[in-house]
Amino acid sequence: MKLAVVSDIHGNLAALRAVLEDIAGQGVDQTVNLGDILSGPLHPGETADLLVPLGLPTIRGNHERQLLSHRPEAMGASDRFAHGRLSGAHIAWIRDLPPEMDLGGEILLVHGAPGNDLQYLMETVDEAGLRPARPEEIADRLDGVSQAIVLCGHTHIPRCVRLPDGRRVINPGSVGLQAYYDIHPVPHVVQTGSPEARYAIIERKGSDDWSVDLRKVRYDHGAAADLARRNGRRDWAAALHTGTLQAPR
Repeated sequence: MKLAVVSDIHGNLAALRAVLEDIAGQGVDQTVNLGDILSGPLHPGETADLLVPLGLPTIRGNHERQLLSHRPEAMGASDRFAHGRLSGAHIAWIRDLPPEMDLGGEILLVHGAPGNDLQYLMETVDEAGLRPARPEEIADRLDGVSQAIVLCGHTHIPRCVRLPDGRRVINPGSVGLQAYYDIHPVPHVVQTGSPEARYAIIERKGSDDWSVDLRKVRYDHGAAADLARRNGRRDWAAALHTGTLQAPR
C-alpha cells in the first residue's frame, strides 16, 4: 500500500495543483485529505471545484466545522472570506465530510487529535512557546487509539514520530500555508521556514514496516502572496512568500 497524504490546503489552488501533479508521478494507490481545505483569502470555491470530482477520502478540519456552525459575522477572516465564495453545493460537500476516518482498521485519519480538531497532537504549546511534543504526550493524546498509523494535520508542521509501542504518527505538513499565528492556548507562531507546499507519501514495506517521505513541492508562491495581499491579508502574504511570520507586537 502506498498513500499520498495532503492536509491544510486552505484554498491555495496553485499549491494544490502542484502537489497533485507531483503525486501523479509517485505511483500511489490512493490520496487522502486531512481537512482545513478551503478557508483563506485565495481560491476557496475553485479549490472545492477541483477536489470534489476526485472523490478522495477526506475528513473535515476545524475550519470546515466552523464554516458549518458559525454565523458569518462571528467567523474569523479566513472562514468569512471562504463562506462568501462557496456555493450551496460546496457547503453540502463539506457537510457530508466525517470528522475522522478509519482505513481498514490500520490507519486513522484525524485533523487535530482524536475527538478534538483543535488539539495539537504532535506539538505542545506552553508559556515558552511551541515545541515538539514528547512521545509520552503524544501517546496520552492517543489514548484508546489502536490503529498502527495515525495521520494528522492542523499544525502545518511536517513530522513523523514512532512511539515506543510501535505506532507511527505522521503530519504531512500543509499544502497551502507555511506559517500562521495563533493565540490559543497562549500566543505562538507556527512556521516551516520556506514557502514550498508540503505533503507526505507513506508506503508499506513489510507487515509492520512503513516508509515515510515528507515532500516539498515548489509552486508560484509569489503569485499566491500577491493575491492574499490584494484580498487584505498581509499576514498571509508574508507567510506565503517566505514560510515565516513575525508575531504581532
